[in-house]
Amino acid sequence: MIANSHLQWHESEIRGGAVVIGIFDGVHQGHQLLLERARSQSEKVVALTFFPHPTAILAPEKEPTFLLTLEDRIAQLRLNGADAVAVHSFTKEFAALTPAEFIEEILIGALNAKHVVVGSNFTFGSKASGDVTTLSARKEFSLDVVSLASNRGVSVSSTRIRGLIRDGEVEPASELLTRPHQLTGEVIHGEKRGREIGYPTANLALHPKATIPKEGVYAGWLTVGTSKWQAAISIGRNPTFPKSGGERAIQVEAYAIDEEGLDLYGKEACIEFGYFLRDTLKFDSLDGLLTQMREDVNQARKLTQIERY
Repeated sequence: MIANSHLQWHESEIRGGAVVIGIFDGVHQGHQLLLERARSQSEKVVALTFFPHPTAILAPEKEPTFLLTLEDRIAQLRLNGADAVAVHSFTKEFAALTPAEFIEEILIGALNAKHVVVGSNFTFGSKASGDVTTLSARKEFSLDVVSLASNRGVSVSSTRIRGLIRDGEVEPASELLTRPHQLTGEVIHGEKRGREIGYPTANLALHPKATIPKEGVYAGWLTVGTSKWQAAISIGRNPTFPKSGGERAIQVEAYAIDEEGLDLYGKEACIEFGYFLRDTLKFDSLDGLLTQMREDVNQARKLTQIERY
């Protein structure tokens, strides 16, 4: 038995209710449909998810970037209807469970599931040999199989959303997520170039597997603690100021519009991407850069006055 020793509960331990199963990266519209269906069937809803991503163990070279950190994934599952979140460690031992062992040890033994809700493409157990047909054959719980689609009938997947974000298409990604894509990380010291020219930015240290939008300038929001500001966001390598000794790594930084004297170093920050403004440009002069930055900030200020998501 591996279920209990590898299962972590968040908020509370709930057994005997509806269990929604998935990776839930992004907790997008399709995932929210699963949670809604579970809520319609039971007063107690548990979201069962896994960490790390299965491919990190089974095919590390194919491991995708993530849309949400595990902490943020849990928070979004709770916000979207889960009374509790159970995170099971994904290990080689866990991956080797047969479908029957998964059902008996996890769904019945650990969770005492009375109702199970999964997406139509859900597979589980050794070599993904279990599917919705396997689950439907069991009599210990009832089963709902939900097609993952947006409210416009478009198929929704975390893979599709990652692709949109990497292409800078943050607005359609936001629609599928039902909120802006976000990046979280500690505010770290950078070159302080923005501070020198009047636009101090919060430079985020990001996880190497974070899904970062393409290089360019965006309008969005910057949140630290309970404070949230409109923001102009830059992703790039700052080509206007070449770095001696080689190219910079990608930097993600946000300017809190019209805010002065903020000291955010060492604090956890969240950047949300609302709108793509333009591609990264190399300017021949500081004046040219400053003129464009003023335009970017003005446009960002207008776009982010009313949050759409």
